[in-house]
Amino acid sequence: MTTQAIQPSSLDRLQPQAITLLRLSLGAMTLAHGLLKLFVFTVPGTVGYFESLGLPGVFAYLTILAEVGGGLALLLGVYTRWISLALIPTLLGAAWVHAGNGWVFSNEGGGWEYPVFWAIALLVQAGLGGGRLILHPRLA
Repeated sequence: MTTQAIQPSSLDRLQPQAITLLRLSLGAMTLAHGLLKLFVFTVPGTVGYFESLGLPGVFAYLTILAEVGGGLALLLGVYTRWISLALIPTLLGAAWVHAGNGWVFSNEGGGWEYPVFWAIALLVQAGLGGGRLILHPRLA
């Protein structure tokens, strides 16, 4: 009786690249949203918006820090699992802000579907880890 080793399929070999692509996409999106708040809306504008929602202005600073720092960390593959989990409350907060605008994000004021999907994608990333192209394996 001859046994033959089971070879991973070519799709299985693409999994690390797919994980990396997800991480880089989430990192770029997160960084872009943080930079938008920093340079387009400006810090005072973002603080004012948060306060208009009844939130403390300090939450604006924390959100900008989370998005810029978290986005960079994801792009570099630094503590991917922890950063992904840490960003989820930010996205759930965004979903709360947009909840009154309906489901579809193309609605006036943006709906809640996009930030909820983004939060789920971050949860998936946390489960998958960093993939390839990480700064240092011990930091992944």
